[in-house]
Amino acid sequence: MMKTIRIGAGAGYSGDRIEPAVELAEKGAIDYLVFECLAERTIALAQQDRMKDPGAGYDPLLAARMRAVLPICARNGVKIVTNMGAANPAAAAQATRVIAREFGLKGLKVATVTGDDVFTYLRVSDVALDNGKTIAAMGNSVVSANAYIGAAPIAEALKGGADVVITGRAGDPALFLAPLIAEFGWAMDDWTMLGRGTLAGHLLECAGQVTGGYFADPGMKDIPDLARLGFPIGEVREDGDVVITKVKGSGGAVTARTVKEQLLYEVHDPSAYLQPDVAADFSHVRVEEVEPDRVRVTGGEGAPKTGLLKVSVGYVDSCVGEGQISYAGRNAVARARLALDIVRERLALTGVRMTETRFDLIGIDALHREASSHDGEPYEARVRVVGRTENLADARRIGEEVETLYTNGPAGGGGVWKSAREVVAVASALIPEAAVRTHVAIEEA
Repeated sequence: MMKTIRIGAGAGYSGDRIEPAVELAEKGAIDYLVFECLAERTIALAQQDRMKDPGAGYDPLLAARMRAVLPICARNGVKIVTNMGAANPAAAAQATRVIAREFGLKGLKVATVTGDDVFTYLRVSDVALDNGKTIAAMGNSVVSANAYIGAAPIAEALKGGADVVITGRAGDPALFLAPLIAEFGWAMDDWTMLGRGTLAGHLLECAGQVTGGYFADPGMKDIPDLARLGFPIGEVREDGDVVITKVKGSGGAVTARTVKEQLLYEVHDPSAYLQPDVAADFSHVRVEEVEPDRVRVTGGEGAPKTGLLKVSVGYVDSCVGEGQISYAGRNAVARARLALDIVRERLALTGVRMTETRFDLIGIDALHREASSHDGEPYEARVRVVGRTENLADARRIGEEVETLYTNGPAGGGGVWKSAREVVAVASALIPEAAVRTHVAIEEA
């Protein structure tokens, strides 16, 4: 009988719900629980935290997630793989070991995979970013530079006996591919199997998106019980075929439509989905509903990897200031438009320097601008003024001018909100895979 591994997706982004992961650990009969928690900017923001505190820089929900699932996973023999290490995998692993000891799990083996931080390499190289600059030319504005590593070091940690593997930046599907390599013994040049494993990982990596989250559209694409959305399970066979399902009785739905939307999500070319481990080919994939909430996906292929790794470079690009205020009742829209005119003139009078501005009425013209239309006069309007600046002082002035509308603007304004913040932007580059040296360390709790 062909061996099958059950992998649960415990998170699709940093701030995701925790309860579905607990449900998977308790009721999913899974072998692995994967938390995919890094977006393109997340690691740059984490690096900023680490610069302020050397013990920080990992996912802020790591402790809450580990406390919720570690005892259950240990009891049920479920291994955990995650990129919640972000900018500081070593500190994340240490925090996990401390939590394990709190629960008496002293033999638990926690692995750290490092090597994705390539800031030093890019600092001394002349590799061009997609914004046309180099890291050296960008000076002190650069916050982070992390390569998307592949599945091999994660699989190495699992084969070395790790119960928990914590990485920084890795290719999202690689977190799911690694357990398959470790369990099935797939070779790192078996492009077909690596392509199929990457397909399974891509379907699972966004968690609730494949079970109906980010899919529902009332009356067109109805999904039941989204407040109790169940996260997906991938039943992956040794030949790479996968069935996507979820815990019986949980909310959401797994259908051919939810699977097809996730299959194409963030994929530029389905015939060449370039990952650190393989150039996956989804162009001949077959999707079949075999039972309610069980969808079989077959036909994935693969070709040799490019030998290049994508690098995300986080840098401080500018600052953004924002202010909001609401008006309600008769003539609300006219008062809101007057408020916008006042703030526009005040920012000019006081010399606030902005490189980009938005003056919006939320719910009226904030999204589609002049193409927006209304059948009748709205009874309420929310003013929003946003400006991009070169410094925080000018950014703060934008929200402050909106706030002064309380007593210096149209009648009836209320609910002011304001903020000023640095903007961390992301640029990308490609570097040779040989420039990255990963390292695996395993320690018991």
